[in-house]
Amino acid sequence: MSIEIANESGIEVPEASIVSVARFALDKMSVSQLAELSIVLVELDVMADLHERWMDLPGPTDVMAFPMDEYDSARRPDSAGSGPALLGDIVLCPAFAKDQARKAGHSLLDELHLLTVHGVLHLLGYDHAEPEEEREMFGLQNRILADFRAAKAEADRVAAQRSADSRVLGAVGLDQNAGPDVPRD
Repeated sequence: MSIEIANESGIEVPEASIVSVARFALDKMSVSQLAELSIVLVELDVMADLHERWMDLPGPTDVMAFPMDEYDSARRPDSAGSGPALLGDIVLCPAFAKDQARKAGHSLLDELHLLTVHGVLHLLGYDHAEPEEEREMFGLQNRILADFRAAKAEADRVAAQRSADSRVLGAVGLDQNAGPDVPRD
């Protein structure tokens, strides 16, 4: 799976983490490993221009999704003639999202994760124009984010344990090489 990210927003954000949540969402949705996705982070004025041009709405917004190909999840990656699926572009506006994050009581990164998953779902054909669509999309979005947070917490726990084990093993190795005067347990 190819995920490109370009930060043109002027705000420093952990790009690898945004790519990670996008990849997690695509995996959860069983999107082909041949899929390609682009994520662009932009300034307020650029987002305002896109929002007005494509949605005919004034001012900036937090996220916009621009699908490229009609994604067909039934298409097998090994079928004849299948190439990479160009999912499209997700455009995020960190300056706009920063305010939303503050109002929601969480970090900018949490807000960017939410918006990235939201954008992925839009690229896959989900929408929230009708109440039933909104319940489905937001429910799925919340489940993906909860699963991502749980997987990240577990990965962080395992990494911390490995680091602690390495320190213990390194200390034991030093004791064994120190000579006969070093007390051993």
